[in-house]
Amino acid sequence: MLRIGLTGGIGSGKTTVARIFSVLGVPVYDSDTASKRLMEEDEGLKDKIIQSFGKESYTNGRLNRKYLSEQVFSDPKKTNLLNSIVHPATIKDAEEWMKKQNSPYLIKEAALIFESGSNRFLDKVVGVSSPLSLRIERTMKRSNISAEQVQSRIALQMDEEEKMRLCDYVIINDEHQMLIPQVLSLHQLFLKANS
Repeated sequence: MLRIGLTGGIGSGKTTVARIFSVLGVPVYDSDTASKRLMEEDEGLKDKIIQSFGKESYTNGRLNRKYLSEQVFSDPKKTNLLNSIVHPATIKDAEEWMKKQNSPYLIKEAALIFESGSNRFLDKVVGVSSPLSLRIERTMKRSNISAEQVQSRIALQMDEEEKMRLCDYVIINDEHQMLIPQVLSLHQLFLKANS
């Protein structure tokens, strides 16, 4: 079974691409959703977050996302600290999930595949690339935040061009080129590679 990573910067549309793969019957692991679940359920992880960011990180046992976002997105050191706490747990969770799958290939969707080092456990990586202006616009709509807030989050991520250079395949999501044919082409490629 091929293990395919799917990555892209904030607002690139990787979740949309992941949904298309999912509709094709491909198992998809969503690292962002998994990490949020683990931050709520994994007691060891919760303790580490509280030790690093304070008791305000949780309200009545629930992750205080607003507080944590304010802490993390304003300071690269705090971003790296949170990632160093959460990434190992998410990588372990993904590994356990992958072992349970039974299909020609699977997708692991994660914004920080290269940054977390999880690309070492994958056969190929697909990047989703979008123009910066479109990424900012999408993220502002989705997260209800200002352009400045989006740009400060983008500044904390790996450079888009560098990330795409590291990928084995790149899907262009610029609202001019159609997404579905690009995904179908990769789908066929991955099915053949595993036949």
